[in-house]
Amino acid sequence: MEILFMGTGTSQGVPMIAHDSEGCDLSDPRNWRTRSSMHFVLEQTHIQVDACPEFRMQCLRNDIRTIDHFILTHGHADHIMGMDDLRRFCDQIGGAIPVCASEEGLARIAAVYPYAMRDTPARKGYAAFKASLMPPCMELPGGRVFSTPLPHGAIETLGLVFEESATGRKCVYYNDCKSVPEEAMQLAEGADVVILDGLRPEPHPTHMSIGEAVEVAQRIGAPQTYLTHLTFYVDHATWQKKLPEGIFLAWDGLRLTL
Repeated sequence: MEILFMGTGTSQGVPMIAHDSEGCDLSDPRNWRTRSSMHFVLEQTHIQVDACPEFRMQCLRNDIRTIDHFILTHGHADHIMGMDDLRRFCDQIGGAIPVCASEEGLARIAAVYPYAMRDTPARKGYAAFKASLMPPCMELPGGRVFSTPLPHGAIETLGLVFEESATGRKCVYYNDCKSVPEEAMQLAEGADVVILDGLRPEPHPTHMSIGEAVEVAQRIGAPQTYLTHLTFYVDHATWQKKLPEGIFLAWDGLRLTL
């Protein structure tokens, strides 16, 4: 299994517009964060999770050349507004790209991209989304993707667990959530890597703080946990020193191979 952190920032990005980002050392490239999106490879199957506004530049920077399936965790702007750039991958496969989301996510996709809700592109070079409801377990060549609802303010996001058939490796991706319910905790058991929302040091009404994320990570007990969706309050070098063993801050462009 391959895991690529394409973007690890929040809806505002880091550095933030018209803000000096005090305490966040911008000479450290790990503190320059585009908004959240992830790329997973199960054997030869490429799965893109979310497409932030910087999605096109993330693809170029990380040399993304294949996307077989797309999963939207939820319909907030910082996760959906790059989806039009999936048009290039529609060209590659010669038709609509399979897109899975929750009912909330599907409704938002249809509202933002009505022209793409079709089985074939309107013409070459256009986006087309073959959209369907994300099932509790999606079987793919190379493995399975499980989904579970996570609380995120007024909506629920999709928590995702990836299992690769050939290696048996397991990765948990629980981003944009205020807590991790018991069902999601059970689904995470035995994970090799866990990726959690760890927005900032202070509490937030719809996201886990760093402290809350650390508590969840220690309950799950994976060998490696990475915190993502980080604000400009989180200086990488400063906060990495404060984290327990086995828990790390992610950064844009980080690649893991399991």
